[in-house]
Amino acid sequence: MGPPLLFSHPSSFEHETGSHPEGPGRIEAIEAELAQRGWLGWERRTAPAVDDHALRAVHPDGHVEAVRSVSEAGGGAFDPDTVASPGSYLAALHAAGGACAMVEALLSGKATAGFCALRPPGHHAEPAGAMGFCLFNNVAVAARHALDALGAERVLVLDWDVHHGNGTNDIFHACADVLFASIHQSPLYPGTGPLSDTGSGEGTGFTINLPVPPGSGESTWLALVEHVVAPAAREFDPDLVLVSAGFDAHRDDPLASCRLKTGSFGELARHARSIGDAAGAPVGAVLEGGYDTRALAASVAETLSALAAGGEPRPVAPDALTDRAVAHVRRFWALA
Repeated sequence: MGPPLLFSHPSSFEHETGSHPEGPGRIEAIEAELAQRGWLGWERRTAPAVDDHALRAVHPDGHVEAVRSVSEAGGGAFDPDTVASPGSYLAALHAAGGACAMVEALLSGKATAGFCALRPPGHHAEPAGAMGFCLFNNVAVAARHALDALGAERVLVLDWDVHHGNGTNDIFHACADVLFASIHQSPLYPGTGPLSDTGSGEGTGFTINLPVPPGSGESTWLALVEHVVAPAAREFDPDLVLVSAGFDAHRDDPLASCRLKTGSFGELARHARSIGDAAGAPVGAVLEGGYDTRALAASVAETLSALAAGGEPRPVAPDALTDRAVAHVRRFWALA
C-alpha cells in the first residue's frame, strides 16, 4: 500500500472570482501550510480532467454546456453567489476529475486515504444548476463513478461543511447505494437539510440530515458523528468513504457561526478513517468551504494528519440534540 495521495492542479488558480470569499488564495494558503510541514508525507498527484461520461452521469448535457459556454464567453454569474471566469470551466473539470482519480486510486488499493485540494467546491451544485460557489458536484461525480465503473456497491458521503450539501442530498435522494450524512448549521444558506429529510423512494433512510444551531461547538459535532453517523455507517458497511470536507464551521470563519477549533477537524477525520477501517474501506476527502485562510490551511493539515495516521477518535457524551437525532434516525438504522 502506497502513501496517502494529495490531488491538485494549477487550474485551481485560474478560477478567478474577484473579491468573492471563494478565491485562489484558499489553495495558496493550503499549499503553503502543507509545504512548510513537508506535505505531511502525502504523495502529490496532478488531478486529470474528468471523463466526460463520468461528469454527465450526474450533470445533464445542458448544465455542462452552460458552464462551458459562460466560461468561454469570458465569464459571468450563475447567481449572485456563483461566478465564472475564462478559467473556470477548466478548473471545474479538474476539480471533478481529481475526485474521480482519487477514488480510482483508493478502490484499486494504491492508497488508503486521499485528499483533493482543488476548487471550485461542489456540494451545492445540483444536477442541472450551479449555485453556492459550486459549478459541478465533485463528490457526487466521484461517488457515482465509483458505483458505475469501479465496482463499489455502497458509498458513504459524510458532509461536514457548515452549509448543507443540498446538491449531493438531492442527487442521491432516492438512492440506496449512497448513504449521505450531513452535519450543518441551521438556519443558514441554503436553508435545506432538516432532520425530517431522510430521502425518498428506495432511498428512504439513506439521507441523514443533522442540523445544528448557530454557536454549536466541537462536542455537538463529534457526538453526532459518534452516536448517529458512525453506527449507521457500520450497518451500511460502505466500500468507500467520501468526505465533503468544508472547514467553515471553524470559529474564525466569516460566513457562519459555529465554534469548531482547528483540532476539531482532526477528530472528525479520525472518525471518518475509523468508519472506513471498520468496513475495510478507503477514505477520500474533497475540499468544500472554509474562508478564513489561516484557519482553513491549519485545519486541512490536521485533517490530513488524522486521515493518514488513523487511530481511535476521542469519545464524546451525547447531548440533548444528539439524543433527538438518535431517536429520529433509529427508525432506519440500529443506533445504540
